[in-house]
Amino acid sequence: MSMYDVAIVGTGPDPSNPTLDGFAMGYRHAEAYRNHDDCRLVACADIVPENGAAFADEFEIAAEYVFEDYRELLAAVEPDVVSVAVPPAIHEEIVVGCARSVVDAIHCEKPLAHTWASAQRTVQTCWRADVQLTFNRQRRFGRPFVDAKQLLEDGAIGDLERIEIGWGDFYDTGAHTVDLAGMFAGDRSAKWVIAQLDYREEDRRFGSHQENQMWAQWRYDDGVHAVLSTGAGKELVGAAILLRGTDGEIRIAVDDGPMLEVRSGGSTERIDVGGETMHRTGNEGDRFGSEFHDRAVEHVLDCLEEGTEPELSGRIGLNTAEILFGGYESVRRRGRVDLPLEIDDNPLEAMVASGDLSPEPAADEIGEGGA
Repeated sequence: MSMYDVAIVGTGPDPSNPTLDGFAMGYRHAEAYRNHDDCRLVACADIVPENGAAFADEFEIAAEYVFEDYRELLAAVEPDVVSVAVPPAIHEEIVVGCARSVVDAIHCEKPLAHTWASAQRTVQTCWRADVQLTFNRQRRFGRPFVDAKQLLEDGAIGDLERIEIGWGDFYDTGAHTVDLAGMFAGDRSAKWVIAQLDYREEDRRFGSHQENQMWAQWRYDDGVHAVLSTGAGKELVGAAILLRGTDGEIRIAVDDGPMLEVRSGGSTERIDVGGETMHRTGNEGDRFGSEFHDRAVEHVLDCLEEGTEPELSGRIGLNTAEILFGGYESVRRRGRVDLPLEIDDNPLEAMVASGDLSPEPAADEIGEGGA
């Protein structure tokens, strides 16, 4: 296998104190590269100099290869692989900038982009430049999900009919959960989506608005349906993800129950996933991220070496992004949205900007005198 020079754009702040303004995902990417025998971490960039310096100290990057401007990094180092761990609103700018330089692969944080048009441009630019683009949906490599997929493929519950999601939110965590639904459905595109949401208390995640409660339904092109109920309605599902088939169901992260189980023929079987959860393997100790990131990076580099499409590819990521933005568009239109999606913006952000949605400011923004 080749030896790859890797750079990180967006190191993030102190990883021991992650917040919804910055989760220090650059550290999690970098640790996965450090754990890979065929990678060298050679440079980093962050617009906050002290963040870049702290990151470089942790990963033994020479001071002359710490930059504030990612373009200077690209010119000086010419890395083979770049990880982009910045807020979604600037994904396109940096990913496109990297694709037009000398890199072979870009591994970017999720969600894919802040608008539907940006998501499409980002993926298309990398395709035209023949640069491998992947997004870090690392949970695809966790055993609860891998084993559930294998059970499904082995016919444990017959033919898949419906996927139900009762975990997280629609845009941020949804970049994982809707992606996982797509994985279980064979990474197909959706035909339509219909949704409604509630947004009464302001919630910003990495610079983007995030609704408080969401109900959404969509149909894949093979007839499999998916539903998502988050916020106050998440208890409806009774698990993080539920796969309903003609002969039974598979439950992932059952409420007050096992991490993975199969119910079929009147019996319930708990599946041993080696102590792994939806988030971690349990073997990480004090490391920055989970071993899922190691598996994701290994997969990304294996596909780069072999010239095959990764499970995390931008093309597959567009299936998820179309459902997310299509769901918000359904709220804006007050009706079902047939796909392909024919909008450019992020409808949730647009509804907040227009006043159609008026969430109360977050408590820490009101101030001592109230509002």
